[in-house]
Amino acid sequence: MPITYSHQELAAFIQERKPLPANWRSQFLTKLKRSHKEEHLVLTGDSGNTFRVIIRQNLFNPLDFSVILAVQVPHSNEIFRLRRYNGGSHEHTNQIEKVKFVGFHIHSATERYQAEALLPDDGYAEPTNRYNEPNGALQCLFDDANFEEP
Repeated sequence: MPITYSHQELAAFIQERKPLPANWRSQFLTKLKRSHKEEHLVLTGDSGNTFRVIIRQNLFNPLDFSVILAVQVPHSNEIFRLRRYNGGSHEHTNQIEKVKFVGFHIHSATERYQAEALLPDDGYAEPTNRYNEPNGALQCLFDDANFEEP
């Protein structure tokens, strides 16, 4: 059975204070995959939730990237994507609203998209001009999701 979170629970995950360790940049673990590099950092929020920040970058297309905030699902090996800051390499369609756009966009998990069994939990996205590369997307994530730098 899929994990589902209410609007209030999703908001609480985003609002939970997430202190970064003093040397957080050096704590990212890197994996090279076929056509992209993936880095991730695991940290604990003030309420005890375990969060993962994942940065995926295509090795050939600088506009093809994602910066992801996920929460560890308790008592499982699963993670649940809360936010995803995507590069401008592809078209996105919000399936429920039938809205299409191309460019940089931010995905958010919603209760409504979770209710649609065939759609990704974080399938809803909005276009943005707040960043144009992965480090800018990471800073937007930190600003939006209550990360606290040392």
